[in-house]
Amino acid sequence: MKSYIPQDWRIWFGLSLTFLWFCFLLAYIDRNVGWSSFIDLSIEEMGTFLEGAFAFLAFLWLVIGLFIQQSVLAENNEELRRNNLHSEKQTQAIAATEMNARQEAFFKIAESTRRQLGSISGLLFISSQGPVGNSNYSSDDLAEVWKQFAGGDSEVFSRLFLTMGAASTDVFKELFYGTEIRRRHTENFLVGYDRLIELAKGCDTDNIILDTLIYSAHGLLNTRMRELHPDINFEAVLGTDSVEYLNRMMSSN
Repeated sequence: MKSYIPQDWRIWFGLSLTFLWFCFLLAYIDRNVGWSSFIDLSIEEMGTFLEGAFAFLAFLWLVIGLFIQQSVLAENNEELRRNNLHSEKQTQAIAATEMNARQEAFFKIAESTRRQLGSISGLLFISSQGPVGNSNYSSDDLAEVWKQFAGGDSEVFSRLFLTMGAASTDVFKELFYGTEIRRRHTENFLVGYDRLIELAKGCDTDNIILDTLIYSAHGLLNTRMRELHPDINFEAVLGTDSVEYLNRMMSSN
């Protein structure tokens, strides 16, 4: 049950001083004025007496009220500060939950996109290296590679392109953009990968996901395709600067 007894020591101090003051007034009237004379005072004299008698109490309780008000304001400010901290923590928790949900959605989309890019790179590989291209791979060889792709290796064709390290820039440009079909496959790969990169930036606060994409087989093949595009000067996809990162680590040590 709610207690109606004051808990603040200043109120008790004020009540005690008020009681002593009333005792003093009663003693003063009894000794210096007399009760009969006090009762016979005129209205003007009675008002003057009461004004002087209660001026001290008015000032006393005014000061006590100010101190109590300051304490209440201080408690309210502290409560507001705690509420702000709590709200900030809630906001951070909501933001972390939202970021986690966005990352989970990204990984689901990324897996589908990686397989899509694997299919596109496979079609490009057939067009350039298969019987309809330079015939470096027979139909049986391509069937074996497609089995690897069907087994879950979505970057197998991208790795095969990347292993052609000895090929010249003109050779790679011919592989990617030499025919209308190859150019369409290459540009479809570029569009799909760029959209995946933009999606990763929206849920990656420290470039971990972005770095993983850039330095994967699809990512390295995408970089090569962008560099050799005959008409578009693509901006470089930048991840973590390893030199800057290591310098920062050395500075912190």
